[in-house]
Amino acid sequence: MKYVFALLGLMVLTSCTQESQNKLGRAVQNWTGTDGILEVYAGDKLVKRFMKIDKLTTAAGTDSGESRPYRFGYGVLDDNLNGTIDDGEQKVYFEFSDYSTSYVFYGNPG
Repeated sequence: MKYVFALLGLMVLTSCTQESQNKLGRAVQNWTGTDGILEVYAGDKLVKRFMKIDKLTTAAGTDSGESRPYRFGYGVLDDNLNGTIDDGEQKVYFEFSDYSTSYVFYGNPG
């Protein structure tokens, strides 16, 4: 019986559009987390680092539902930029502009 359900699930997944599959993949990733790192740069200088980010979210308009030009999330602020979470460094809310912020977001390799 479990093989029938697995086959049925596979058939449903393959019949989804690419966009539906992408949404499903993002939902699973958002649920499991990514342990990401966000680095913000001023020119070539690193000025902020947020660690242990589970996801970045694109803001949406309240009434229109359209995407807004900034992203936000929660992460631990690495105050001393040493790449590790030290005592006293806390999880904070952050947001940044897609237009004017130089940033790199990546999964924690460690």
